[in-house]
Amino acid sequence: MADRKSSAPEDGNRVKDPEDWTTGDEPATGAQESYLHTLATEAHEDVPDGLTKAEASQRIDDLQEKTGRGR
Repeated sequence: MADRKSSAPEDGNRVKDPEDWTTGDEPATGAQESYLHTLATEAHEDVPDGLTKAEASQRIDDLQEKTGRGR
């Protein structure tokens, strides 16, 4: 899995690891679920129900790498 932490860009913002999100334990957003299902379909994988925001984000990263989408 790719390291989600990055050095600070010029504007000083940082990308936080989903494990460090204060809202990471909340249910995944509708947008996350929609994109996750799109990626999972392309990757021929299943998506478990009841993912948190942090889990969905990590799964999206994994599937983007597998499908070549995203970054």
